[in-house]
Parts: sequence; structure tokens; C-alpha cells
Amino acid sequence: MAGVSIDHNTWVMVGDGEKALFFRNEGDATYPNLEVVDVLEQENPKTGDQGTDRPGRAFASVGRRRSAMQETNWHKLEKHRFAKEIADTLYSAAHRGQYSKLVIAAPPMIMGDLRKAFHKEVSAKVVAEVSKDLTNMPAHEIERILAGNANSGA
Repeated sequence: MAGVSIDHNTWVMVGDGEKALFFRNEGDATYPNLEVVDVLEQENPKTGDQGTDRPGRAFASVGRRRSAMQETNWHKLEKHRFAKEIADTLYSAAHRGQYSKLVIAAPPMIMGDLRKAFHKEVSAKVVAEVSKDLTNMPAHEIERILAGNANSGA
């Protein structure tokens, strides 16, 4: 992976459907030093723990056929909702002038949700996107991966 240039004071948002880490680069593009600015978390139990009803049944308008409806995936719906919450948080910070450049790292599904939810003020500040889940990594590993040094020793 080619490295991402993260200038001084650039914000980096690393998130998935349950946790978002907001960093500010206190270093420079050559030696990034990501410091945590904010953390958003949500509890998102698996669907079986959230939905208790059986899937509904649909009846054909003619005849006696019935078919089952697909069960709602509450876990996935919460991930989509959380992406909107991340986008709202980034909009508030952008509107307050807290950052001028933004790097986003998120799994592909969340990245798509974020793109749809971003206000134009946030989209204009995005300088790089990394479609990868880095959420549960320590900051020094995130720095290394984003800088493109994924194969070098740490």
C-alpha cells in the first residue's frame, strides 16, 4: 500500500460500525504522531440479542401461499446508524474549524455509509481514504500502516 501523507494538525478518523477514534497529527508528514482527540463508542449486540420476534409471514393475494419475510439485521442497521453519528461529529468539528484536512480509515461498508452521510463541508476536507479496519490497533500501528510502512518492523 502506498503511504498516505498526513500533514501536521491533520485529523485522522479511524472507525468501524461500533467505535470511532479521532486523532490529530501532532507530528509531521514524515513522522506522524497521532494523538487522540475524541472517541465515540456504541454497544451493538448481535442481532439475536436485539430482536426477539420471529420473522413475519406474507400471504399471497391469490391462493393460499405464504412466505417468510427476511429477519431484520439489527446489528447491521446500528452500524449504518453509527456511521451517520460519526459523520455528524466530523461535521460539528469542521464547522467549529477544528481541522482543515481529514484522513478517513474504515472498512468498505462503513466507508460507503460515511461518504453518503458527509456534509459537503466535511467532504471538502477529506485528503485520503483508506478502506481498511484499523480500529482496534494502537496509534503507533495506525501511524505505521497509514504511512505505508506496513512491512517494516516496529
